[in-house]
Amino acid sequence: MNTVRRRSVLAAAGTALTAAPVLAACGSDDASGGEGAGGVIRLGYFGNITHAPALVGLQAGVFEDALPSEVTIETEVFNAGPSAIEALFSGAIDISYIGPNPAINGWAQSGGQALHIVAGSTSGGAGLVVGEGITSARDLEGKSVATPQLGNTQDVAARYWLREQGYETDENGGGDVSVVPIDNSEVAAAFDGGTVQAAWAVEPRYSELVLDHGAHIFQDERELWEGGEFVTVHIIVATEFLENNPELVKAFITGHLAAIDYITDSPEEAQTAVNDHLEALSGNRLTDEVVASAFTTLSFTADPIAASLKGSADHATEVGLLDEVDLTGIYRLDLLNEALTERGDAAVSAGDLA
Repeated sequence: MNTVRRRSVLAAAGTALTAAPVLAACGSDDASGGEGAGGVIRLGYFGNITHAPALVGLQAGVFEDALPSEVTIETEVFNAGPSAIEALFSGAIDISYIGPNPAINGWAQSGGQALHIVAGSTSGGAGLVVGEGITSARDLEGKSVATPQLGNTQDVAARYWLREQGYETDENGGGDVSVVPIDNSEVAAAFDGGTVQAAWAVEPRYSELVLDHGAHIFQDERELWEGGEFVTVHIIVATEFLENNPELVKAFITGHLAAIDYITDSPEEAQTAVNDHLEALSGNRLTDEVVASAFTTLSFTADPIAASLKGSADHATEVGLLDEVDLTGIYRLDLLNEALTERGDAAVSAGDLA
């Protein structure tokens, strides 16, 4: 049996909220019931290379090949996870690539009713980068650290790490170290202008700040997790859509697996597809050097790396952004495992959180 396939890759820019159909559409007998029914999948994702399977799936037509011909994908692009959760709660999207902490928050806020995690996507690609003169954790006192959004995955990681160094932070930018929410697309300008002196950044900003803006890597987040693996992005589905459209969700997961295959088998073409898609979103193209660097910091896998999800929840609780929450049942991996089995690949497990 083959294992779930993994590949190192990267992340990029575009943060504006958009909506665009990408496949030809009409109705589908399988897509019955639910807000997003009728042969339509409303997909959320971010303009980051950490979301490369989504970018490749859309840009290279991989989703189109995997889904029934009558199905349409409509997309919305977000800067960070909390905004995507709001969209899912409001019924604006059905499926989203998203980080662990917003998914945990969405599960907690809805009492375990609104969403389920159906597949893994990405590990790695984040950490603390700092400016000149910061050579030790002590040098961060009184400084400002950028994160993409309050309560998002990098925000929690930054606050927990700072707490481990003995620093206090608060949700309003106060404390020993000021944690400042700044959109991914704006963090480089904030760093150059001295508004922040460090950032817990996600690819491609992580590599871009180092290569193009004089920052240096202070803490690679992979070093903080057992085996160097932690969930950066996974796929969530609105519960109603999942229950009403299981075959459509399975077809999407099959496309997701094919997108990971594409990245594995054709890395140069995948890098080009990712950069093309990000340029279309933001109007800016990343340098080849940034893209290549970002590829080295990431791995892509449908395995949800469930053990790290509990760790992310514990970190959010310890920094005061989340009450203790029971995550049992948050994963629904049956459709993923069906798709993996049909490919001859090994099934994956959510462990105690199934």
